[in-house]
Amino acid sequence: MPLSDAYNKTDRLYQLQMLFWKNPGRGWRTKEIAEMLTISVDSVSHYINELSVDGRLPVIKDGWYWKLAEGATFELLPVKLNLPEGTALYLAARLLTQISDERNDHVLSALTKLIKGMPDTIAPHQHAIVDTARERQKGQQDLSGIFEALALGWATHRQVRLFYAPPHRASFECFFSPYLLEPSGIGRTIYAIGHSSLANDLRTFKLERIEYAKLTETSFEIPTDFDGPSLLKSAWGVMYGDEEPVEVCLRFSHWVTKRVKETTWHPSQQIKDTTEGCEWRALIGDTLEIENWIRGWGSDCEVLAPTDLREKMVKEARRLAAMYGISARETLPPDEPDTDLLSGIFGG
Repeated sequence: MPLSDAYNKTDRLYQLQMLFWKNPGRGWRTKEIAEMLTISVDSVSHYINELSVDGRLPVIKDGWYWKLAEGATFELLPVKLNLPEGTALYLAARLLTQISDERNDHVLSALTKLIKGMPDTIAPHQHAIVDTARERQKGQQDLSGIFEALALGWATHRQVRLFYAPPHRASFECFFSPYLLEPSGIGRTIYAIGHSSLANDLRTFKLERIEYAKLTETSFEIPTDFDGPSLLKSAWGVMYGDEEPVEVCLRFSHWVTKRVKETTWHPSQQIKDTTEGCEWRALIGDTLEIENWIRGWGSDCEVLAPTDLREKMVKEARRLAAMYGISARETLPPDEPDTDLLSGIFGG
């Protein structure tokens, strides 16, 4: 079989799976499926048999219609990876286990499956790392079921009924259409961005604040004007803001300038060298998430703009000075770095 035909078959098998998963309560006639996939009726029967035999598409025949079996689970098509690709996915999954404190069996299961495909020379050590992560999550809140509902809702375009507990407001119930799932190293969590029936607008929900989530059979379509990458382009993490991005300007001392330049902290950043160190600028959609990053640099980072962010940091500096009983005469000279702070944050 030509390679192009193999790819076409793979695509159609995937389309056939998604046809049932996106419409779990609906039955499909063989002829309907053939017309949608532009293949023959015999090919449809062959594909369904191939997928159902190995459990990738558990369907039953009800008269003239094919229907998804009750309690069916979603299985992805097999993916072939070379060693560098597998390593890249392993590192991504490993990073996710590091930033997630709560229990999520799906993440650990995915990581374990990736390791099984790795060479025996490295697998034992990696299995030990997974065991350590599993041990660390013992006794923690189990978010596996909530994550599963969001993952399936996102993949199959089905609404999720959930209860959400904001930090300073009463819990509420809504039907949520997950458009995008996004991990965050800043919040050490996973966020879901999508449409909330209660607000009738776009909302971002933090995984740990979802108290209950159940997948429904109600399907949804992502609006054509929703552009996830563009939405997050100005965000420091996932908080993209409802208004125009603001320019954040920071002045860094020469002690940390080299470290600042080593990393692209934001896609819009611009860095200009100065006699004291450097000035860093970026357009940020919401400045709340960047505050902890600024604090992490200590006195080697000064907020120049926007004004409200600078004033917030000034007030915090005054509160810290009062808390520790520090007077102006006790502070370090402006050209002397806080070496304890720098080594603690950046490893020297």
